[in-house]
Amino acid sequence: MFLTCGFPSPDVTLGLMHAMENGGADFIELGMPFSDPLAEGGPIQRSSARALAAGMTMRRTLQTAAAFREASTLPLVLMGYANPVMRFGLGNFFSACRSSGVDGLILPDVPVEEAKPFLDEASKHDVNLIFLVSPLTPAARLRHIDTLSSGFVYAVSVAGVTGAELPDPDHVVRYVAAARQQVRANPLLVGFGIRTREDVLRYAAVSDGCIVGSELVREIERAESEMEPTDSATAAAASASAYMQKRVRQFVHMLKHGAKPPTQDQ
Repeated sequence: MFLTCGFPSPDVTLGLMHAMENGGADFIELGMPFSDPLAEGGPIQRSSARALAAGMTMRRTLQTAAAFREASTLPLVLMGYANPVMRFGLGNFFSACRSSGVDGLILPDVPVEEAKPFLDEASKHDVNLIFLVSPLTPAARLRHIDTLSSGFVYAVSVAGVTGAELPDPDHVVRYVAAARQQVRANPLLVGFGIRTREDVLRYAAVSDGCIVGSELVREIERAESEMEPTDSATAAAASASAYMQKRVRQFVHMLKHGAKPPTQDQ
């Protein structure tokens, strides 16, 4: 499950991460907000813009990761872009990842040909560096990426952006099944455009799992739009946080199990 750090607000993200875990998420992909998220569609672009407008920074993202790690052993992966990582300093960044309990990193705009400095620092600080493949990736390159990636290989379902509708699910199934034959050293997880329990069942059948992000953002936005206004700002914030945590827990549980969680969340 993916969530942008700082969305829907910096003080709510951590509670939603725990709600994702309580709903049954196998790991959390925490987005590092960036002003030019080239691989993202509308929902994640909106979430990143809101997080930045609320004052979210790389350092605060790492602090959120550390706070989550204090209470959880669930695998935690950061996802973002090379520019803010390099501005932070590669060595400083990977050291901070390690000390914050981050297990892995996804940088969609770092191709394997330019990845050596990132790979060196990732290895030095025992952080997995996760590379992406797409339907356009040749078999030989798939195998090469598999040798460099650690943690898992991220199979992008379409040659497009996150949140896109998948026009031909059968084509995606064939592509992922073929990629799975080439990726032998790592698990292969599928992301981009996965929205429903049916999607999860379809693509997990030919891979090692699915990543859902844009639809979780949409679910949080839907929850925000449905909340009743209250007179007290403090009460409103607490009520909103609890309601969104409930909705996130239900959403994740439904994706994984096909049913809502136990009765207290109904």
